Amino acid sequence: MAESIREIKEKLQAADYERLPDLFKRYEMDDRSGVRLELEKARKRLAAYEKELARIEELKAYEKEYAVYESICGIDEAGRGPLAGPVVAGAVILPKNCDILYINDSKKLSEKKREELYDIIMDKAVAVGIGYSTPERIDEINILQATYEAMREAVSRLSVQPDLLLNDAVTIPQISIRQIPIIKGDAKSISIGAASIMAKVTRDRLMVQYDSIFPEYGFASNKGYGAQAHIEALKKYGPCPIHRKTFITHFVS
Repeated sequence: MAESIREIKEKLQAADYERLPDLFKRYEMDDRSGVRLELEKARKRLAAYEKELARIEELKAYEKEYAVYESICGIDEAGRGPLAGPVVAGAVILPKNCDILYINDSKKLSEKKREELYDIIMDKAVAVGIGYSTPERIDEINILQATYEAMREAVSRLSVQPDLLLNDAVTIPQISIRQIPIIKGDAKSISIGAASIMAKVTRDRLMVQYDSIFPEYGFASNKGYGAQAHIEALKKYGPCPIHRKTFITHFVS
């Protein structure tokens, strides 16, 4: 007896991408409209997967160019622009021939996708290091120097010593490891993209925690950035302990 359309649909949905071409051949002569529809859906899903594989291979261009280095570390930060909270840096060493899909500049990913990738990167990375610089430190030495400090701390917290750093745009002072600064590197290097995700998720989680302590400012939603509601709360209540004093002079005296 012929398989039902529902049975074929379930097989196509459950199949690994590698098995889909065989299923396409198996059902290509079935002229039922429901089967044709499910085959088309599966073909689109496979095409999207193959497109993502190709994109990820392009994202490994720098890692391939510098493949002679044993441990390549991507570095990026989150939180240079907000009015409140720390700046957080991520340092990530991915395995050679990393097979993690959907890594990208963290700003181009949904919160849900960032959270999913955070767990995957934590599981599959050779090493992950996170560094912080507090609002007080930012006010003391300025945001750029504080970002460098956070990046140096992130590198120091790696369990494996890298022999090459791929940085998003900057060259970090006081580091002896060779560095390659890449403009918009979080969208051009899989290692930097991974670091941007780790930094962004870590900082966002911190700001959600701060929201429970200082609920007036809406940190859970604005993450410390200058959203209108945040600025209005800042003018109404004044700054809280995690506000960067040097960033809020336009809003409070």
